[in-house]
Amino acid sequence: MVFNVRDSKLHIKEDYHYDIEVMEHSWIPMSDGTKLAAKIWLPKGAQNQPVPAVLEYLPYRKNDFTALRDSIRHPYFAGHGYASIRVDIRGTGDSDGILHDEYLPQEQEDALEILAWLEDQPWCTGDVGMIGKSWGGFNGLQVAKHQPKQLKAVITLCSTDDRYADDVHYMGGNILASDMLWWSSTMFAYNARPQDPVVVGESWYKNWLERLEKTPPYVEKWLTHQHRDDYWKQGSVNEDYEAMTVPVFAVGGWADGYTNAIFRMLEHFSGPKKGLIGPWVHEYPEVAIPGPAVGFLQECVRWWDHWLKGINTGIMDEPMLTAWQQESIKPAVHYEERPGKWIFEDSWKDAERQQQTFSLTSAGKLTLERAEDATISLASVQQHGLYSGVWCPFGQEGDMPSDQRMEKGLSTTFTTEPLDDALHLLGLPKVTIQFKSNKADALIAARLCDVAPDGAETMISFGMLNLNHLHGHAFPEALELGQEYTATIQLNAVGIRIPKGHRLQLALSPTYWPHAWPSKEEATIEIVTGTSTVLQLPVRDDGAHAQDGEWPFEKPEAAPVMGREILRKESRYRHINYDLLSERWVLDDFSDEGKRKLPANGLEYGSTNRNVYTIREGDPLSAEAHCKWELTLGRGDWQTEVHTDSKMTADKTNFYLENTLKAYLRNDLVFEKTWEKTIPRDFH
Repeated sequence: MVFNVRDSKLHIKEDYHYDIEVMEHSWIPMSDGTKLAAKIWLPKGAQNQPVPAVLEYLPYRKNDFTALRDSIRHPYFAGHGYASIRVDIRGTGDSDGILHDEYLPQEQEDALEILAWLEDQPWCTGDVGMIGKSWGGFNGLQVAKHQPKQLKAVITLCSTDDRYADDVHYMGGNILASDMLWWSSTMFAYNARPQDPVVVGESWYKNWLERLEKTPPYVEKWLTHQHRDDYWKQGSVNEDYEAMTVPVFAVGGWADGYTNAIFRMLEHFSGPKKGLIGPWVHEYPEVAIPGPAVGFLQECVRWWDHWLKGINTGIMDEPMLTAWQQESIKPAVHYEERPGKWIFEDSWKDAERQQQTFSLTSAGKLTLERAEDATISLASVQQHGLYSGVWCPFGQEGDMPSDQRMEKGLSTTFTTEPLDDALHLLGLPKVTIQFKSNKADALIAARLCDVAPDGAETMISFGMLNLNHLHGHAFPEALELGQEYTATIQLNAVGIRIPKGHRLQLALSPTYWPHAWPSKEEATIEIVTGTSTVLQLPVRDDGAHAQDGEWPFEKPEAAPVMGREILRKESRYRHINYDLLSERWVLDDFSDEGKRKLPANGLEYGSTNRNVYTIREGDPLSAEAHCKWELTLGRGDWQTEVHTDSKMTADKTNFYLENTLKAYLRNDLVFEKTWEKTIPRDFH
């Protein structure tokens, strides 16, 4: 699923201005003797007439796992007159070395050497752009912060400027229980795959055993740094926005986990910038769901032509932000399309956006009038959150939130009267509460829902805050019991029209499993209504934007996807189970991403992943995350398998991690190791 290509709706482009030559494997030497593996697509004749280069720099294996998606993009760029380069990061794929963690300084230093190497190639003008989704979107920004002379522009998709506050590890200062262990277990398995003997020769086996032994489970490092310290500041480009002078095209989707960062990039980056937000999941916009997909590769070429070739494509004369304003829709766990229209903003400053402020009343109302002073108690219900979907959808069926009526009785809700007029929202909602806690450690989660006249509740945003982080994520403090505090919870960005007759609903709770790891004890939060407890929504006057509704894109097109044989089809289940006797809730999420063979190189690869999140009513210390992966990779009689098993639990004092890795060659166990780690809880 994640590395497959949804190509059924693509217009396949086969005729280009340039014929294409492919260098299936090239070594890029680093100054310390390490060699990085690259695949290069060149416009024919570039050896005599050099062209600019486009770099994608990832840990996801160019020869197998990303080969399908690479085949529709890199030849497309080459056919438009760019050398397109796909490099495996040190310690991944066929590259030498060990990948000790994500986004390390070493990764950035290697990228700077890659840029210098590209500049020295006879087929390259020395002008380079970087493109990437997720990991590649992150490191494009991180490399741009160094301002290397070769890097003239970046396209960053589904990425962030803040590695602590807005990534897969922590959200609002809370441990992102649904994703921290899962993402670590993913890279734990991915990193354990061997180099290809056809590429590296007989050294592959020795190198594989070294990779298996020395590549750590990243969660141990991430959980050791539970607040925003120097570990997270490294690689977070918001530490110095003034250094972000390289032109950046920031792209994402309303269903993705990283859209908030686009608004910060547009407001704070000091160089030229442009933003695009569609209805999409964590995917490239030419193949993403929910639709509509757009001709994104054409937009990339316009961006590259402007910044790498000096051609005035008009792309920088257009509005700074293009966004899909979604229409209200019934709740569903999967959408193929989201109705709406394109809207445009010439600039973005969050503080200058118009806000509509609702007060919370003791009668459970959201009102534009001032609420009476009252105290409302939010009791803990540990299973609250099970129907909230996945944190970062990739487009698999089951990813999106269910009807939130399933959650309503597990939280405290506040609802408007039916709206007299449609409400257009664009930006970052926030909730400010005046509160008291009966525990020193606590959190709060907020859900914002669109309630249809028939009662169906579609979640449109959520956010959460570790209440020990009231004064910032760097220096958490214990709450004093019974003392009144004020907290502001930022919700995820929205772009939607709520119709007349619908209602808005805000739900608050001190629990949100499995997105937030539970507090060590059940906390009762008392919120104080009145002037200090409000919901602020970013409203937009659609009538003031004459361009709204125009369609600015061509139809999606791409190069032909490379041939593949389907050896095993994809499948997915996502179950929620409840044991009445033990009062135990289990979210069981299984994905078989299928198995494929690439006739071009003979490689076969496949994967399965099962994630189980368990909790008992009334017992926050019963929380457990359990993630398993099985990966296969082979060719002919060379067949390898990697199995991982990762667990995370906690008591009042510590977190407990256990990660087991097994590797097989032709069904024979050749490696087995278990990593165990105890980490003190630090205001979590």
